[in-house]
Amino acid sequence: MSDNPTPIERIEDVDISSEMQDSFLEYAYSVIYARALPDARDGLKPVQRRILYQMTDMGLRPDKGHVKSARVVGEVMGKLHPHGDASIYDALVRLAQGFTLRVPLIDGHGNFGSLDDGPAAARYTEARLAGAALAMTDNLDEDVVDLVPNYDNQLTQPEVLPSAIPNLLVNGASGIAVGMATNMAPHNLIEVVQGAIYLLNKPSATVDELMEFIPGPDLPGGGTIVGLDGVKDAYRSGRGAFRTRAKVRVEQLTPRKSGLIVMELPYLVGPERVIEKIKDGVDSKKLSGITDVVDLTDRKNGLRLVISIKTGFNPEAVLEQLYRYTPLEDSFSINNVALVRGQPQTLGLREMLTVFLDHRVSVVTRRSQFRLGKRKDRLHLVEGMLLAILDIDEVIQLIRTSDDTEMARGRLMEVFDLSEIQAEYILELRLRRLTRFSRVELEAERDDLAAQIAELEAILASTERIREVVAGELEVVAKQFGTPRRTLLTGAAPARVSAAQAKKVNLEVADTPCTVLLSSTGNLVRIDHDPAVGTGTLNTASRRSHHDGVLSVLSTTTRSDIAAITSTGRLIRFTPVSIPAVPAASVQLAAGVSIDEYVGLTNTAEKIRLITPITDDTIVAFGTRQGVVKRVSLADLPTKPDLELIGLKDGDTVVGATVTTDADELVFLTSDAQLLRFSSALVRPQGRPAGGMAGIKLSAGARVIFFTAITPEASVTARVATVAESTATLPGTALGSGKVSSFSEYPAKGRATGGVRAQRFLKGEDQIAVAWVGAGEPRALTADGRPCVLPNELAKRDASGHPLDELPTVIGGDINTALGRNEATESSV
Repeated sequence: MSDNPTPIERIEDVDISSEMQDSFLEYAYSVIYARALPDARDGLKPVQRRILYQMTDMGLRPDKGHVKSARVVGEVMGKLHPHGDASIYDALVRLAQGFTLRVPLIDGHGNFGSLDDGPAAARYTEARLAGAALAMTDNLDEDVVDLVPNYDNQLTQPEVLPSAIPNLLVNGASGIAVGMATNMAPHNLIEVVQGAIYLLNKPSATVDELMEFIPGPDLPGGGTIVGLDGVKDAYRSGRGAFRTRAKVRVEQLTPRKSGLIVMELPYLVGPERVIEKIKDGVDSKKLSGITDVVDLTDRKNGLRLVISIKTGFNPEAVLEQLYRYTPLEDSFSINNVALVRGQPQTLGLREMLTVFLDHRVSVVTRRSQFRLGKRKDRLHLVEGMLLAILDIDEVIQLIRTSDDTEMARGRLMEVFDLSEIQAEYILELRLRRLTRFSRVELEAERDDLAAQIAELEAILASTERIREVVAGELEVVAKQFGTPRRTLLTGAAPARVSAAQAKKVNLEVADTPCTVLLSSTGNLVRIDHDPAVGTGTLNTASRRSHHDGVLSVLSTTTRSDIAAITSTGRLIRFTPVSIPAVPAASVQLAAGVSIDEYVGLTNTAEKIRLITPITDDTIVAFGTRQGVVKRVSLADLPTKPDLELIGLKDGDTVVGATVTTDADELVFLTSDAQLLRFSSALVRPQGRPAGGMAGIKLSAGARVIFFTAITPEASVTARVATVAESTATLPGTALGSGKVSSFSEYPAKGRATGGVRAQRFLKGEDQIAVAWVGAGEPRALTADGRPCVLPNELAKRDASGHPLDELPTVIGGDINTALGRNEATESSV
């Protein structure tokens, strides 16, 4: 039989409904007051407050080294926060994230996470207090706030931090309690301080007046707040909502492709989430016109999300679709719930500022009272010291003749009329303090203490002086930790369309009439115009300031296929939709894009000779350096982006290409000043692989330098411009001569003949350096793009040229003539 008595069972019957109600109320109370909701005074939840307090107690100041986050978590959990380490570390991480808080309170070292990824474990990261955290915890040792016991009554912790920063508004807050939640947006510290000082000086200020200083939230990641109605509602009632948009600009990624560059995202939206939503939208056909999304974010350049747009799609229209279907536009619901005197309340802007200012007034008052008491106590001791030093010999004799400390203390109090505290302090002094220099120091300290006491008493006697101190400290905080506004505020509400309306939106650029110009220096320009209006007339100022000539011109539409013919005889397809457009009334060829880059030429020796529409009735004529001519039809071409139109011999190259009909005349001009014109009908069209036929008979050492076609209408007014030079001198050391003559003076001859002389060489000249044949006034440019002056008067066909001040390297046609404009009416534009 066992000696242990049988245990007596104790079973109590309880009502399940009562037990559940009591337990739920305890749980709800704990979550609301000890976890989820911030205090309206310092804007911190208990775990955040305990982290900052414990790190302050550990001496982890900004001028000290970082320590392991795990050590901080352990100290907080063991001494102040009786919960799991995961929740403590999560709160610590959030206090260090610059994309979460507008003014971070912890300086983290290591991987503290991003908008898309979580942080590393606490054993891998390090932390210390940020400078702003010192403003939150400053003066804790001066009885500015009440201290309460920790969870096991062995230590104390502050009920609230002194918080010189209006943290609730500046950094916001979020949390889910039982039956209630809070979600507050961050604001700009400088603006909040200005609003707080205004309310401090004018307690009756309205919300509208405060919004002149605090116009809206200022999110850590920037972005744009679209519409302020919801913000105004939240500032008045504590509840509201606003929409944020990413900051995006349209950028030319390549000469033929534009893109959207995302520089800032809505609050707490990460780039990976945006990329995922864009890909989902493209797969589900909700989004169109997007070819690729690349995240080029780095520490040097910050956020850079590149969204490539298909050629022919309007980037602005695509952006509107992205705002609708992706997190590039996001909403933020404001619910300003915080604890005020231990009770959860929904606060407007004015109420939040009032609670904070009342707290700061209390902190400054208690600090002043504490400092006043300390200084009075010190002054009392200093006055006693001064009394003792006046008769130090008697003091020493009195102490030496006393039997014990208590007798000495009593005799000092009796003889020198000292208090017990003064007498005790004198007994504990070291003899080295009893010097003459110590007396001077004590007298200076007495005077300084008296002045400080008077100042503190003046502050405590006046509520206005207390407000001045509060305002001054707020200004210091704003100057020290404030930064310029990051979020752009716009008053217009976001455009919201129905799903049916969204389906009707055309994202593609409209196929409108346009004119495309290729300049002599290789610039490509598009002129959009209404066919009923025409291209207009180029104004005189614009024409004179941009002397580039026209090499090729065509009328087409923005989405049509056009071809670029190169010096190697290649045809490259492209559309003019991405070519920079210029106003029809003031064409500036310099405003275009390099055609070599636009069509993607990789060989620097290959040049564009012609741009032309691809139609069944288009026939292109080629003229090569070796005098070969070929005509080829562009009908029934394969849809390949790159085709060969002429088979060239080794060493040969295309010097000119032009669109022709049988009624036109083909023109060759050679380096030995021979010009040949003959009917285009003498050259039958050939297939693409063919190498062409003899076009002009060249003399030994000569080469073709220019080839074109002249229409019957233009032949009467066409001009021939030639510039001669000497090959015996170094480039740039000798000038040449130039002449302009009428094309009608040159007789037509047969194909494969030698032509007629176009310019008589002066002494020392032996070749034509550059030439041009076409309608209108020729435009000449130097190698660095400066205009060259050619002779104004027309010379005879075989005359010699006039000396030139500068030698041009390229000659092209006049813009007005190329566009069919009437120069006589320029002054009216």
